[in-house]
Amino acid sequence: MAALMKIEGFRSLNQDIETIINKSDAIKKKRKENEEGFSVKEKRELTDEEKEIKSKRKQIQEKLMKFATRIPIFMYLTDYREYSLKDVILQLEPKLFERVTGLTKQDFALLVSLNVFNEALMNDAVYKFKRYEDSSLSYSGIDRHEGEKMVGGYSTVITVEEYRE
Repeated sequence: MAALMKIEGFRSLNQDIETIINKSDAIKKKRKENEEGFSVKEKRELTDEEKEIKSKRKQIQEKLMKFATRIPIFMYLTDYREYSLKDVILQLEPKLFERVTGLTKQDFALLVSLNVFNEALMNDAVYKFKRYEDSSLSYSGIDRHEGEKMVGGYSTVITVEEYRE
């Protein structure tokens, strides 16, 4: 939670996250305690609480998406294209990553260990960004892969030939 609070936009969500956790626990407890059924009023209260939880989760998801939009900015600013993005963040340019996103490398490592980032989707997104960036730069005659043998994704590295296919 502390790592997420460092991301701009998450700072105001601390209360929302606590609400989600507390209400989810309360709903589960009510359902276990009352196996026979609920009155109309109790069902309505549970439904309202469940709607609030869904709303809060959606807000958190939107904030994560906002954070994800900062990743391409970081990728654009770094020159380490032949390394995986994860390695660039954790080893090569952690200070730049912190300035762009607000996360330290320790916070990022923690979020990675908690599986906040879907590795397959992140790899796909990184390669798509690099392809888009390359196509836009090729108009001006710039080849970002000149002399390079490898191109890094989020957590993988492939050869330039594989990348161009």
